[in-house]
Amino acid sequence: MNSFTYTQADAVDTAVDERASDLTAKFIAGGTNLIDLMKENVERPTRLIDITRLPMATISETLEGGLRLGALVTNADTAYDERIIQRYPLLSQTILAGASPQLRNMATDGGNLMQRTRCYYFYDLATPCNKREPGSGCSALNGFNRIHAILGTRTQGSDGQLAEPNCIATHPSDMCVALAALEAVVRVTGKNGERSIPFAEFHKLPGDTPHIDNTLESDEIITAIDLPAKGFPDNFMYLKLRDRASYAFALVSVAAALELENGNITDARIALGGVAHKPWRKPEAEALLVGKPATKENFQAAAEALLAGAQGYGHNTFKIELAKRAIVRALGQAAKLEPTA
Repeated sequence: MNSFTYTQADAVDTAVDERASDLTAKFIAGGTNLIDLMKENVERPTRLIDITRLPMATISETLEGGLRLGALVTNADTAYDERIIQRYPLLSQTILAGASPQLRNMATDGGNLMQRTRCYYFYDLATPCNKREPGSGCSALNGFNRIHAILGTRTQGSDGQLAEPNCIATHPSDMCVALAALEAVVRVTGKNGERSIPFAEFHKLPGDTPHIDNTLESDEIITAIDLPAKGFPDNFMYLKLRDRASYAFALVSVAAALELENGNITDARIALGGVAHKPWRKPEAEALLVGKPATKENFQAAAEALLAGAQGYGHNTFKIELAKRAIVRALGQAAKLEPTA
């Protein structure tokens, strides 16, 4: 680990100013991902700016009828908050499916959004990686890519042809999959003031800039995450398929949320984890369910639409069929057509 300086910020403006004056500096709160990256020399900040003293550690009501999660609220405190359990049980269920109790006690909600994407080769400095060094190549493409992405990896060139992927890493968060399904909003502050980012626009697909994971400006800090009034408290399911029952990243995960009226679907949300560089949603696939009865056949049609264009790279090709089956199962459990155990 390289040497670095350490400071504690006592105000949001101070933290922003310190970051703006040194763009190699990093904010640190729980540090559950950043410290790992520093140990492996993937991240080499010259300075750590401790933000744990900032006034961003509460959950409050919004005027729109939702909840505001302060960026420094821990994952554990979010998952066990009675308002979250009652009004956004999908989010509570999703957080508790991730990491371990010890990590959830340390990890913050804002920090969860800032996790770097997951890839063996990204952590291995002896191998080429476009995320660490743009233009060096992607070792995962022809390597062991069982955990890697099957969606959103390729961009269309000026000739209309799909280009070779620059990165097939996956976003590791469970919490973010639920936030994508719930259509949360990320609130940030920087030198140019405050702004709100719809969750679907916060994380980026790799495209030609695989080293850039999100749409934050270099001097901005996450201050809160806003949950909308609609929380789908009656019909929801987070299904996480992984190699072991705990402390493992998802091979495929599904956050499913439905509104039902007399057996018919009036609203549907489906977000996938473990399959792309960001939590994956496709509103047009969800729209196929609206106005239709909650049946396996309709769930299958939505799954096919959601996985349209998916591509495997050898070891991870199995994820395409696995994701389709997981979507059908999660929707069936959300609709209470099959048991959740």
